[in-house]
Amino acid sequence: MGFNGTLKMIFHKMKRKLVHGEDRAGKKPKGPAYPSPASLVPYSATPTTFGDLRVANGQGSQRRRINSVPPPSDMQEWLRTFQTWSHPERLLALDELIDSCEQSEVKHMMQVIEPQFQRDFISLLPKELALYVLSFLEPRSLLQAAQTCSYWRILAEDNLLWREKCREEGIEEPLHMKRRRMLRPGFSHSPWKSAYIRQHRIHTNWRKGDLRSPKVLKGHDDHVITCLQFCGNRIVSGSDDNTLKVWSAVTGKCLRTLVGHTGGVWSSQMKDNIIISGSTDRTLKVWNTETGECVHTLYGHTSTVRCMHLHGKRVVSGSRDATLRVWDVETGQCERVLMGHVAAVRCVQYDGRRVVSGAYDFMVKVWDPETETCLHTLQGHTNRVYSLQFDGIHVVSGSLDTSIRVWDVETGNCVHTLTGHQSLTSGMELKDNTLVSGNADSTVKIWDIRTGQCLQTLQGPHKHQSAVTCLQFNKSFVVTSSDDGTVKLWDLRTGEFVRDLVTLESGGSGGVVWRIRASNTKLVCAVGSRNGTEETKLLVLDFDVDMK
Repeated sequence: MGFNGTLKMIFHKMKRKLVHGEDRAGKKPKGPAYPSPASLVPYSATPTTFGDLRVANGQGSQRRRINSVPPPSDMQEWLRTFQTWSHPERLLALDELIDSCEQSEVKHMMQVIEPQFQRDFISLLPKELALYVLSFLEPRSLLQAAQTCSYWRILAEDNLLWREKCREEGIEEPLHMKRRRMLRPGFSHSPWKSAYIRQHRIHTNWRKGDLRSPKVLKGHDDHVITCLQFCGNRIVSGSDDNTLKVWSAVTGKCLRTLVGHTGGVWSSQMKDNIIISGSTDRTLKVWNTETGECVHTLYGHTSTVRCMHLHGKRVVSGSRDATLRVWDVETGQCERVLMGHVAAVRCVQYDGRRVVSGAYDFMVKVWDPETETCLHTLQGHTNRVYSLQFDGIHVVSGSLDTSIRVWDVETGNCVHTLTGHQSLTSGMELKDNTLVSGNADSTVKIWDIRTGQCLQTLQGPHKHQSAVTCLQFNKSFVVTSSDDGTVKLWDLRTGEFVRDLVTLESGGSGGVVWRIRASNTKLVCAVGSRNGTEETKLLVLDFDVDMK
């Protein structure tokens, strides 16, 4: 055991005495009073003294002395005797000395010794090792470490270090990864760190920031907004007034109105500058959002196109005619027709390999679109299937029978039946084995589909007062809307109510929130009423931050 090890042992013994003291009988605590000499590593080298250590730390060989009393006449002899002892003997003597001291005397020794442990070990390490050590810190601790000294700040601005922190949090690459802005000569600012700080502030804005007045996008007169898409800075609303409208999420202006359907629009999908819409006029239309041009009209269904799912250049549509059709968006050609349901197809999912459909015949079907083959018919629901989620491994179906079922897509077996809701499960979202379901019973539930366990039920005094109409979640929050005219924010992990994001004055008397779509920084809500109490419009709430 070297000098530093001895010093630490003495320090910890003194600290224990200050914290715990001796027991009431004045005895030492139970257990070995001292380390046995056999347990000590022989001290073979010339010991480094405390004075040498102070010099090494740049504090000089002298320390503050107690000058109020003259030194005892035999102190030097006592010190010489101490120096003649072996290392284990010195430890035994120090143990006894500490036990004989009063707390004020122990405190004095600690004030002398403790500063020697306050060494900047990070600055002594090679930069690569120092960064490796710092990589174990939480981002908040890393920000605090940057305030320690200039060298630590340079290390804590390392761009690769912050890139890993961002990836752990799922923060995407900054849009402007240009040459780093120089704060001063030799010191540059990490764009990844800026991205992390920005995301933290956005998160704070969602949770408790001032709710700025939303942009109000008025359109579709008094009709119902039946579908809503939000991608980049473009919002697309579809309505039973036969039209779709393209809006700027930045300015709130209506950029163009897509006219061409002869019946209400009931489904839509959007990717980049392409919109696909399905209507009661039995057609799908492919639109260019930049020009407003109808690129293709897809004919084939014999009843309302009620649902669709876009993947790559293919879109799969489901209709009240009980069939599904696979279309090439670029050519407008119908490539496949999937027949097997005996009632209206209400929901569909497509991952590029398998098509999954749910229908009013109580069935869920898994299809191979290349061969037009039904691979599995998933039987178990006892009423209409209204909602689906599919992650390539699991199929999750929600039904009017109040249950949610989790199926294995390869075997077709029902893995779990999720019970607890009291009515129709009309909306669900599935990410990383976490399922969030919204129900007409006014509650929202969070599930682990691997175990079938209900993790949280979003209810309590702040719960919705009517059917949940739409929901969306990320790794922190769940956003829900309802027929009660509110949009609520919940904590995904705890299930706790955070706050109301939207509260319509007409809520409870006819005002409803039909649809919501959220990005990292914006929330779009489609609101209105069926009795004229609330004007049909879109509300756009902004939670972004200015990093200038």
